[in-house]
Amino acid sequence: NFVHTNLRKNSRQPYAVSELAGHQTSAESWGTGRAVARIPRVRGGGTHRSGQGAFGNMCRGGRMFAPTKTWRRWHRRVNITQKRYAICSALAASALPALVMSKGHRIEEIPELPLVVEDKVEGYKKTKEAVLLLKKLKAWNDIKKVYASQRMRAGKGKMRNRRRIQRRGPCIIYNEDNGVIKAFRNIPGITLLNVNKLNLLRLAPGGHIGRFCIWTESAFRKLDDLYGTWRKPATLKSSYNLPMHKMTNTDLGRILKSQEIQKALRPPKKKIHRRVLKKNPLKNLRIMVKLNPYAKTMRRNTILRHAKNHKLREEKAAKGKAKIQVAGAEKSESSA
Repeated sequence: NFVHTNLRKNSRQPYAVSELAGHQTSAESWGTGRAVARIPRVRGGGTHRSGQGAFGNMCRGGRMFAPTKTWRRWHRRVNITQKRYAICSALAASALPALVMSKGHRIEEIPELPLVVEDKVEGYKKTKEAVLLLKKLKAWNDIKKVYASQRMRAGKGKMRNRRRIQRRGPCIIYNEDNGVIKAFRNIPGITLLNVNKLNLLRLAPGGHIGRFCIWTESAFRKLDDLYGTWRKPATLKSSYNLPMHKMTNTDLGRILKSQEIQKALRPPKKKIHRRVLKKNPLKNLRIMVKLNPYAKTMRRNTILRHAKNHKLREEKAAKGKAKIQVAGAEKSESSA
């Protein structure tokens, strides 16, 4: 889509706002100390406009921020190889029924894709001949879709000579114009392209590949000379080769199961290695004893020391309580 986007930019017309817009009034700032903003204000009195802010992009009637200029970089340069690659991709997609149908073309009754007709079609000069051909090819359903899609454009394009819109129909690709343009040009939705001047914007409108193309025989045969094949380069373009697929066989499952690949692979390892949960030795005594066998002795000594200290504290408390009782008894006897 990169190539399509950049090519589409080359048809833009420059636009800009007037350089005088928003500045066609006399205004001057009131300065500080007046309890109002310092934006320039319209002079005079006796009207609502006097005293209003001017010039700024935040003001009613002021200029826009960063006024647009006509010297913007409107056009984009695209590499020739990229353009050719994109056209080849669009042509390849036009031969895939799934992509063409996903684009919305009515090709259910088409005999084949790509659809190639005789060279005498290039000599048609009457529209009724072109209509008869499309009906014989069962391509008229795509034209009926175009007729049914004709509608009024939403928005302001109605005021700019773009009142009606419609969907795209078939693309007629010819080699020589012996009247074919006049025959097909009045049928709605039809696009006519010379095979020597293929346009990506017509082959993939909107950047979506899958345009329904009808080829004349000589135009279809000329593709090999224009873009070459995978075996020989193009003769009408200097040193150009058709892009080649990275994979010649896209059946990946078949490739992986082939004998050549299987011989190079080692047999699968069926032994299951289960992940061992790492336990915290500070919380798990069994793991701590494995790491440090003396930890069990230290733990036992700590328990015994705590028990001994607890016993000493209890004995000391009992002695203190006995002394208090003896002192109380002696005091009561002396008072008696």
